Amino acid sequence: MTETHRPAAIPAEDEPDLLRDQFRQLTRYRKLIGAGIGIGLLGGVYLGISTADTYVATADVVLRTPTDDPFNPSIAADKTVNIGSERQTALSSSIAAEAAKKLGLPDTGLGALRRGLQVTNPPQSMVLKFTYTAADPKEAARRANALTEAYLAKRQEALDVTRDKMVKSYKDQRDPVAKQLDDLTKDIARMPAGTARDAALSQKTDLQSKVGQFNGQISKLDALDMTPGRITTKATPPSSPDGPGLPMSLALGAAVGLALGLLAAWVRLVFDPAPRSDGDVSRALRAPVLGSLPRDKSAGGPLLAAGEEDPRLAEEFRSVAFRLAYDSRFADRRRLLVVAPRGSSEIAAAVAVNLAASFAETGKDVLLIEADLRTPVLASQLPTDAGGRPRWSQMPGGPGQQPGGHSESDWPDGRQLAVDAGESGSFDLIPGERVRNVARALTSQRASRLVSEADSPNSTVVVLAPPVLSYADALALVDRVDGVLVVCDPRAVHRTDLTRIRELISGAGGTVLGAVLHGPLPGEKRGNGRRRVPVPTAPAPAAGPTAAAARPLPPEQHIPGDGTDTVALRTVRTGQR
Repeated sequence: MTETHRPAAIPAEDEPDLLRDQFRQLTRYRKLIGAGIGIGLLGGVYLGISTADTYVATADVVLRTPTDDPFNPSIAADKTVNIGSERQTALSSSIAAEAAKKLGLPDTGLGALRRGLQVTNPPQSMVLKFTYTAADPKEAARRANALTEAYLAKRQEALDVTRDKMVKSYKDQRDPVAKQLDDLTKDIARMPAGTARDAALSQKTDLQSKVGQFNGQISKLDALDMTPGRITTKATPPSSPDGPGLPMSLALGAAVGLALGLLAAWVRLVFDPAPRSDGDVSRALRAPVLGSLPRDKSAGGPLLAAGEEDPRLAEEFRSVAFRLAYDSRFADRRRLLVVAPRGSSEIAAAVAVNLAASFAETGKDVLLIEADLRTPVLASQLPTDAGGRPRWSQMPGGPGQQPGGHSESDWPDGRQLAVDAGESGSFDLIPGERVRNVARALTSQRASRLVSEADSPNSTVVVLAPPVLSYADALALVDRVDGVLVVCDPRAVHRTDLTRIRELISGAGGTVLGAVLHGPLPGEKRGNGRRRVPVPTAPAPAAGPTAAAARPLPPEQHIPGDGTDTVALRTVRTGQR
């Protein structure tokens, strides 16, 4: 037989859903994204203004190597010319000095002349592109042409110097051989015929061959075409500025700024310790998110939500109650412990009260136990009267009925109030009261007997405890209540805190049934969930025959651990703004 009241497993999210979820998380950091766009727009304005009066003129030069046969395809210029070295030469100070002479500029202007020049080499070519940037279009073209001509002149001069040195070297080697040949020729003319003459003639032939070789090399060098290159494109004054313009600069700046803002938001998201989504809360607690209170209705009104005044908030509480009712872990025992992680318990109190009203609306006999014995305020904030069903406060051996009048602890003291929940019906409240020893009161037999009332048919017990990470009170009740509902602001708690809550509750023998999320409280600093408010005085005892006798309050308790004093409850707003 299929068990219908057990919640189904949450299906795994596919990749598009995860991407959409991550994008929604990035949009939470609107300030970072806006700052990135602002920086990008400022950069775009600077780029548009700085390039508004900038003109660029370009001249192209094709390099060639000296050759005696320019139409020979076997001679490749790219094998004999180092284009990288030629580019560095074009940018050198010697070229700038030669161009400055042509332009009539002083020697002190060489630095400014070189700063405006850029020389590039298109891939797979022997072309040098001279690009000059200046504030005046005619000046840009004039300087680009001057630098191009200075480069070609310097290269021509370097090639001529190289050829002259080689010719001189060959002549220096040829002249001694030629002189030796002349001397030998004179000696042969005086020699008689014979073996010596024949040897001298053979030597003469060798010397003539060497002289011929030197003369051939010199002739070859003299025949070389020493043209260093040619200008294929002469620089002309540009007709428009080189910059992209202010509109385009703003568009580019906005795009780059948006990318920077998204990158900053992503980095912030990666290192954000708070849960980034409902899924993060579920994974940390290993329990589903049962509901999310409306963000604009989290605080500021009556503690008990009224359906007619705020139907959206009331329906959210009913939805959480029904999801709990169909959870077998709660339905089997009908015990619920409502706690906050740390800081204020006001929203947890509102959730506990309204869940009690929702269970009462379904016909359950509901008992709400205020186990917050440090700042109990429910009795003063709910419409209550004495005289509810007597079985919780006046049962045999119950609170106030200890033999011989001996009180095991100061709470529960037998006071029981009936809470009017309007159309939802009514439920009973065991109000909290400040006691001298909280741990003894929460672990007493009378407190256990109150929780065990959920064993009665058609009964449900809801227990409100202080924040679980601030006090150990909730852990003292977990073994008797079992089911725990965590009420938290996901932006005011860390994922590690939620994981620690789950481990503490599991170690104490309980189970986290789910979580209810809400927005930040008024006056609360986002991200820490802590604030200082005055500690209220204890509420006056309810009038009636069952009211407990007033007794002195213990000194104010300050519990170290979170750096804050005990805080008072505020109320959930249900009315309109």
